[in-house]
Amino acid sequence: MSTSLDPLLLSRIQFAANISFHILFPTITIALSWVLLFFKWRYGKTGDPKWMAAYGLWVKVFALSFAMGVVSGVTMSFQFGTNWPGFMNTVGNIAGPLLAYEVLTAFFLEAAFLGIMLFGFHRVGNRLHTWATFLVAVGTSLSAFWILALNSWMQTPAGFEMREGVAHAVDWWAIVFNPSMPYRIAHKLLASGLTVAFLLAGLSAWRWLRADRGAEVIATLRTGIVLALVLIPVQIWVGDLHGLNTLKHQPAKIAAIEAVWHTERGAPLVAFGWPDESTRSTRYALKIPKLASLILTHDPEGELRGLDQFHGQHPPVAPVFFAFRLMVGIGVAMLLAACWGAWRLWRHGTPSRWLARCLVAMTFSGWVAVLAGWYTTEIGRQPWLVQGVLRTADAVTQVPGAQIGFTLAGYLALYAVLLLAYVAALYQLAKKAMPASRPAPAYEVSDALTQNMTENQP
Repeated sequence: MSTSLDPLLLSRIQFAANISFHILFPTITIALSWVLLFFKWRYGKTGDPKWMAAYGLWVKVFALSFAMGVVSGVTMSFQFGTNWPGFMNTVGNIAGPLLAYEVLTAFFLEAAFLGIMLFGFHRVGNRLHTWATFLVAVGTSLSAFWILALNSWMQTPAGFEMREGVAHAVDWWAIVFNPSMPYRIAHKLLASGLTVAFLLAGLSAWRWLRADRGAEVIATLRTGIVLALVLIPVQIWVGDLHGLNTLKHQPAKIAAIEAVWHTERGAPLVAFGWPDESTRSTRYALKIPKLASLILTHDPEGELRGLDQFHGQHPPVAPVFFAFRLMVGIGVAMLLAACWGAWRLWRHGTPSRWLARCLVAMTFSGWVAVLAGWYTTEIGRQPWLVQGVLRTADAVTQVPGAQIGFTLAGYLALYAVLLLAYVAALYQLAKKAMPASRPAPAYEVSDALTQNMTENQP
């Protein structure tokens, strides 16, 4: 059988494609639900209709993203049985309950109050509608909690024992709050917040460039910029803690991220290069002396274990190396854009055309960073499906590669169409929120017009 029809390779690509598509939408809904609650709080506190105009547009974005997340999540879950039967056979006693908790405590909570949140503003009181928004936000965060508890356990398993090749839970507290879980969920929630921050700023900047200078446009743009400015420093701090935790529990992953081929003290940071596993070296390396050791051990002479200590037990180096640098590069670009945006809004109250164009270009930058971080995490765990417990190769299906390749092609084609349709729908929603009668130079919107917009929102 040719490599192109290898069931293991194709199953990994198919699961990666499914989860890459699925993760885009919870990344938006987790933080956006809290932003919507902020809009409701501001409206209740000030009575300013611009906040309800903002709520009216972005609750539609939430609904669309939620629907896409549900549909893609269902197809992804099928693969536990079709592509990875060894996973549930070996660790199903732990994975099954955690997935069930997510459905029972999170998804049902979201689904129960989503209808009130979407359609109930003129049918229930404002306080009840705000409570519904709050409970949906709690549900999205609970959903992330349980899913990341499972993923973190797969990275740093704890609280279980193996009996005849099957994992059995002995301490659910240790399972849920495994060594990497607090850092992983904090990192993910902050990533969700940054994704939404630039989505808010980008779509608002797009409306501003199209001569929609209403009060709600500036309000949502300002919200996105301020949210990004607040979260980025926190994300840097959490990322540092997460890196220290990963060094302790998954040193092979760190060795691949930093392309440390041999154990050394005072390891340099490879800012850029081309890892070559055939020669066990990094070509064209641009190194900063001692910085990798300083960052990862907080000691410029700290020791980093090299890939030579994990022969046959470390991930492919190049994908992890480049994915991590892409994530960091996007983060730096976010920081610069947020600082520029905050300075401009503080000085002038409105963006410049260059700033607006920059924000439009970065509308979906959060998605890119999230996927790069996700690939770093998941590829960096290889060759393990559950670190030290279950190898990926031992869990894969026996279905012929040709069948997997056929379904993979179908998934990729469908996801490409759906993703393009989703992005087009976002801009269509933003376009419909723009009053056609608003003149280009106007920077303020009349109360009457804003009130009219508010009444026409769900």
